[in-house]
Amino acid sequence: MRRRMLGAFLPLVLVAATAVPPPAAADPPPPVSALAKSLRGTGSPAEHGATANWVIGYEDHATTTGAATITDAVGAGQAFQSGSLHVPPGWTPQWSTDGSTFTGTEPASGVTAVRATNPDAGPVATQLSGALTPPVQAVTTATGGDGFSPILYRTPGGVLQAWNIYHHLGAANPKVVCTDLGTGQRCPGGPWPKVLNTAPGPLGTLGAGDIASTMVEQYVRDPAAPAKVYYPAVTATSVGVGCLDLAAGANCGYSALAAVGGSPPVSSITGLVESGGNVYGVISSGAVVCWTIATQSACGGQPYAPIVPAANQPYVYGALTLVAGKVFASTSNPGTAQQPSLGCFDPATATACAGWASSRSTGPAGNYNYNSYTAFGTSGAPVGACATTTGGTDVTTCYALDGSALAAPPGPAALSGGVYAFPPEVVTDPGGHVRTYLPVWNGGIAGAALCHDWTTGAACAGLPALITHPSANGGATRDYGYSYDPPSGCLIGLGDAGVLFSMDPATGATPCVRSGGQVTLKPSDFSCDGGSHVQGYTAARLTGVDPANVDFAASRVTVTDQDGAVVPTPGFAPDGSVDLTGVSVAAHQSITVTTTLVLHSAAGFTGSLVVGYAGDAPQLCFRTTIAADCAVSSVANTATGTDSTGSFTSNTVTLPVAPGASCTPKVEVEKEICTSATAAKCGPGGTGPWAKQAGVGLLGLLFATAYWRITVTNEGPVGITSAQVVDSVEPSCQTGPFTLAAGQSRQVYCSTYALLSLFPITNQAKVSYVPVNVPPGTPPSHTNWSSAKACSLLCVL
Repeated sequence: MRRRMLGAFLPLVLVAATAVPPPAAADPPPPVSALAKSLRGTGSPAEHGATANWVIGYEDHATTTGAATITDAVGAGQAFQSGSLHVPPGWTPQWSTDGSTFTGTEPASGVTAVRATNPDAGPVATQLSGALTPPVQAVTTATGGDGFSPILYRTPGGVLQAWNIYHHLGAANPKVVCTDLGTGQRCPGGPWPKVLNTAPGPLGTLGAGDIASTMVEQYVRDPAAPAKVYYPAVTATSVGVGCLDLAAGANCGYSALAAVGGSPPVSSITGLVESGGNVYGVISSGAVVCWTIATQSACGGQPYAPIVPAANQPYVYGALTLVAGKVFASTSNPGTAQQPSLGCFDPATATACAGWASSRSTGPAGNYNYNSYTAFGTSGAPVGACATTTGGTDVTTCYALDGSALAAPPGPAALSGGVYAFPPEVVTDPGGHVRTYLPVWNGGIAGAALCHDWTTGAACAGLPALITHPSANGGATRDYGYSYDPPSGCLIGLGDAGVLFSMDPATGATPCVRSGGQVTLKPSDFSCDGGSHVQGYTAARLTGVDPANVDFAASRVTVTDQDGAVVPTPGFAPDGSVDLTGVSVAAHQSITVTTTLVLHSAAGFTGSLVVGYAGDAPQLCFRTTIAADCAVSSVANTATGTDSTGSFTSNTVTLPVAPGASCTPKVEVEKEICTSATAAKCGPGGTGPWAKQAGVGLLGLLFATAYWRITVTNEGPVGITSAQVVDSVEPSCQTGPFTLAAGQSRQVYCSTYALLSLFPITNQAKVSYVPVNVPPGTPPSHTNWSSAKACSLLCVL
């Protein structure tokens, strides 16, 4: 019955099956990012105490940008080597001493895990981006005034910051401020302002401030570390050079150059300028002080002889400027009959310049000044120095390098009485003209700039004689100084009113309706295994930018290489991209792409500059030291990661560790014969006694049988394997293979029968063995022979 029912239904089942279409194939899941772990430059097996170079390659399979994290715990049997962590550009390194809590500052010791994070990892891992600076609107600073000139710093992410140190403030006063020019807000890490300290350490963490600021502040950037700024500083006992680390937001030390007091009295310092790797300033006694950047120490023989008259004032009323390697300094003595003056110092001789045995007057007695500035010839070469002094009648005076008189720029020379003038900013315009922008205020001026074109010897074309800033604080800016930002092509100004503002150097407009970005890309920084991973540069492009808002005809892009040489490249395409495929990586190991964008509108501007190359996945590397402990027979590492694709784990790399000289086992063998007449005492565990030689006649009592004991001892420090006892006479004594740990012994018992002989029988044994953890195929080692003697009728012949 059952067979009939099955047969009856079978045709129906088949018809139904052919009528239903097969299910559609499911889309494959998107790939998860991957980590590839490897070792570089470490032989296998390694020795105890050797260095293991761990490499982690990150293959980003994400389709969108997002945060990514790579973590690697230092495996057992190894210790992290300080300073060895390398992460690709755009990634932030972190360290941990407990495997769970990570910090951005490497601990002095005890690192158990490392990590790299990237907030904007994405499908193209071989590129860097930098923020494009929005047009800078007027920003009121934190303390409302006396900000003096801004110090610009562009973070690795492209954020443009303006730092400033308020001038002529006492040591305890907070005086350093950081402002994010993209947002107009204070930088992270506030509250601002913060005090300055002589001791190195993060701003605001070292207690009361102990550095006072000077009247005229001029700054020197460290050529090897541009984030470090050297500034003139005064303490309770000395004057010298202070250090401010903009990248770390920290004090980075202070070097005293002259003691406070004495005769003529030392009370303050002005400057600084840099020439030939040295930083120079002038103190209130008129003497020149000097400090070497490379050694972070005072120059030999300084302070040098005065080049300007001493001024018994709380501050130095003057400034420095550099002219063809020579240091020019101005000084004045307000309220006295002393004339303001200008002197020249030659770093090559550490004395006054030729033709400058005495200083030159720059104005009538009673006038004072806050500036000195370089005069240029029509070719753009520096030819001398000028000073604009303030008094009932403002006077501008210029001198050539040889001390002869030069014509003063007409704009400064026409200033009315009572106008203050401060150290200017020098900018070379796109046409190659050298321009000086002199900040002025007071005497009826609420804040303005004077622009002089040295190439034409006249006021700058296309600019008003007095460039005011009516859209910044109603024009009441009381200008102290400007700093030029090459990527945007804008001047960033600051003054006594405590207002940060931008100015277009070509039009004088405030705000400066321009944007700029700068990205330095060195493809080799993305890898760390020493291999070749780069195919070529690809492109630079603007992201988050409306091309219709950019005047590409007026904008420009510049590409320079590691030597500062300009690399020819096409200009902007209509979409804002720049083709870099023609740039040779071999000839230009790194490139810096700088964009200066002229915008149609400043409203709502955001965007980034992205520069990329084609190549392999970026790498994270670090080094460990393999423990000297002989018990360590291998070390291993595995990395883990997360990004927008999920979590992933690398392959595990295990490195065998072979015993070095200090881990070679010491194996001893001892061959003995039983001297007891009772055979039961001569077997395993028998009490013997055991000796190196059996007495005459003993074998006769034992029916001519010799009982042997062979003791193998591993005195350490590591174990042995494949151990074999080799016996020269008795095959039954040969035993093995066996293993023997460090500190262990093994005894082998055997016997030889029918030894009745007139002559003695000497038997010897040795052991062959292989130390643990040696490479496969390593030939065995051998102990020395150990012998024992069996005597029959005679023992000594």
